[in-house]
Amino acid sequence: MTETVNMHQAKSTLSRLVERALAGEDVIIARNGEPLVRLVPVAKERKPRVPGRLKGKVWMAPDFDEMSEEELRDWEGR
Repeated sequence: MTETVNMHQAKSTLSRLVERALAGEDVIIARNGEPLVRLVPVAKERKPRVPGRLKGKVWMAPDFDEMSEEELRDWEGR
């Protein structure tokens, strides 16, 4: 939903308008009914992925994916 508010109303309800923009609503601020700016959240800066960062910290048992015949039958619904 888009909400257009005049400058005076935006000054007195800025906190509410910011919350609505953070929630994903489209908020436009106008002067004398003419749209001037759109209020949008600032994108969070993402850190680049570092390959191998968990090397030596993760361990899996050699048989972690092995199943007994009974488990296999249950899994396959036989």
